Amino acid sequence: MAIQLQMRQPAKQVKEKLNKLFINGEWVNSSGNEYRDLINPFTEETIAQVVRGTEEDVQRASEAAKAAFIQWSRTPLNERLAVLERFYTLYRENAQLLAETMSLEMGAPISLSKSFLTDEVGDIVRNTIDTVRYFPHEEKVNNVLVIREAYGVIGAITPWNNPALFMVIKGIVAIAGGNTVIHKPAEMTPLNAYLLAQLLEEAGLPGGVYNLLPGRGSVVGEALVRSPDVDLISITGSTKAGCQVARGAAEMPKKCILELGGKSACIVLDDADLENVADESVRAIMSNSGQLCAAWSRLVVPRAKMDEITQKIVDKVAKMKLGDPMDSKTDIGPIVSQQQQQSILAYIHKGLEEGATLAIGDPESPQQFKRGYFVKPSVFTNVDNLSTIAQEEIFGPVLCIIPHDGDDDAVKIANQSSYGLHGGVMSASSDRAIQIARQIQTGQVDIKGFRFNVWAPFGGYKQSGYGRCMGEFGYEEYLQTKAILT
Repeated sequence: MAIQLQMRQPAKQVKEKLNKLFINGEWVNSSGNEYRDLINPFTEETIAQVVRGTEEDVQRASEAAKAAFIQWSRTPLNERLAVLERFYTLYRENAQLLAETMSLEMGAPISLSKSFLTDEVGDIVRNTIDTVRYFPHEEKVNNVLVIREAYGVIGAITPWNNPALFMVIKGIVAIAGGNTVIHKPAEMTPLNAYLLAQLLEEAGLPGGVYNLLPGRGSVVGEALVRSPDVDLISITGSTKAGCQVARGAAEMPKKCILELGGKSACIVLDDADLENVADESVRAIMSNSGQLCAAWSRLVVPRAKMDEITQKIVDKVAKMKLGDPMDSKTDIGPIVSQQQQQSILAYIHKGLEEGATLAIGDPESPQQFKRGYFVKPSVFTNVDNLSTIAQEEIFGPVLCIIPHDGDDDAVKIANQSSYGLHGGVMSASSDRAIQIARQIQTGQVDIKGFRFNVWAPFGGYKQSGYGRCMGEFGYEEYLQTKAILT
């Protein structure tokens, strides 16, 4: 049975003032009175106002989470998972509402919101329950009993580009392991967090195990980092934000899981199917208007085939429909905010200034829309791999096609980046692709197209951060290891 959620009709743009925080199992007032306007990126209208948490609110939530941890960490595993089974059922029942809310608050096309941003997130909940149920929490190593137990109070700081997914791979995974959570969602997209909090409440999660505190990163986020009651910080965001969190946590010291920026390269080998390359490359950079940390933003192609590949990609991009996120025929919705839109357009201007060729796209916002933060999908060729658009994370629908002169040169180009989150290799030979993938300095590499696998560990090298999420590897991040010598 679908629950009565606070945002009952998101697609109809109900203007509602969300003035409560979820602390210790109750919807309570904030100690402050500051609000954030939420803007629909398609209509540019205010759809809701959400209260901003304060340092005092963080203190209340920290005390609640610390107190709840004592009992929750000792709750038998089957009882914890029973709560998450109920949450999973409610999640599936409310998937349509979650998807519509996603499209409303961040502009993602409804087809994407229903599939990747919502349905596949449900798969992660299912996967988490199954992983935790059979995980070896205790094992004997010679005469040592090795126990993996809950870490403590988790501060989860999640981004705006995939709100439900990151709440699940941080919050739900941590809760499954016996931890308690204080969740600070991104300020631009907190509505899904409100819905998920209500699902957890209805599922019977004990008070204090999950606490929701929207607010500024400079206030709520920093207070979580400084709180002596918070044992671990897990953040997905920019490298700048991650470094700031890591510096603050190091003073405690406090463990961090950092999933940060990316400038992922897909290497195309000379035997690759070019039609498949074009299909996968367009999907990998244009999905969610390029607002994916794992997006293939650099395509490293054989020099002799660059023109042919570029033409195939341009032909596919030209057919993509920009428009209303709630229209099932829309391929690309608006960018999440005006600020982000202007940042992307500035990068397109920068690419032209630095000598790259714009094969398709526009450094200005599309004229066919009177409102909405749109950016035309853009493809650059003749890109210098050391140029700004090839080195900095644009986080928009902008692809850089870079020529290579053989396998070794392609690997050198791919690794010539301060980031190392994701990547790809396209080849007719899986063995050859794997050989190249082993040489790429990233946490994850696709060799059969742009893929999402709930079992695969996800995380970065270099400035893309450290720690992993997803599957058994992500679950282990939220566990302490204890040795009992027998």
